[in-house]
Amino acid sequence: MFLIQRTAPSDASSLAYLFGCGGKGKAIAVDVHQEDVDWFIEQAKLKDVDINYVIDTHIHADHVSGGRQLAEKCGGHYSLHESSTPEFPFTPLQDGDVLTVGNVTATVMHTPGHTTDSICLLVSDNRRSSEPWFLISGHTLFVGSAGRPDLRGQEEKMAGLLHDSLFNKILTLPEHVEIYPGAQAGSVCGAGLSAKPVSTIAYEKRFNTSLNADKEAFIQSILAELLPEPAGMQEIIQQNIRLKVS
Repeated sequence: MFLIQRTAPSDASSLAYLFGCGGKGKAIAVDVHQEDVDWFIEQAKLKDVDINYVIDTHIHADHVSGGRQLAEKCGGHYSLHESSTPEFPFTPLQDGDVLTVGNVTATVMHTPGHTTDSICLLVSDNRRSSEPWFLISGHTLFVGSAGRPDLRGQEEKMAGLLHDSLFNKILTLPEHVEIYPGAQAGSVCGAGLSAKPVSTIAYEKRFNTSLNADKEAFIQSILAELLPEPAGMQEIIQQNIRLKVS
């Protein structure tokens, strides 16, 4: 199995991923930026893998996605959660779906809160164990923080959904599971993000001060720490849902 964490060239706070099974020549790309399409194609050539799935963990508000362009160029499925509502067709993902790329599996976890369509991917290397190894956590759980719930309105309701996704799903995972988030320090998608781009369930449960088990206290705390919205947010969202690829 291989895993590459990519820092976006235009935004050092934003993270994307390429992972899969080198032996079977299959891979999944996650949260690709528009300017990174050719980089992902080059990496796939270097690894001698086909990119079978290109996934956005949600409709992004902080960067223009290159997911559809990459999928078109490499012949893979472009996927979002089934609740996403872009103008174009996509391969819908449901909670509990298992994507298989050679000896590697990625189980879809629907984790609404940052957005209604947010997902995480729980990944196993079945050559070693069927137990999960790591979670690509998108903008739901960061190292040292949690995703902001206010970008599409209904902040209090979304914060409650975020709490449920964190405490009823993510934090119930085995404590050895590694966390690979969609952003790190400098991002406006959450307050107090660490510059360390990987953690574990155990470490976040112990030291992530955003993770208040009391739901009402969690809601009030996360709403009190909201950052300014991403620059050009509405235009970015529109570009990410339009039928025409820019």
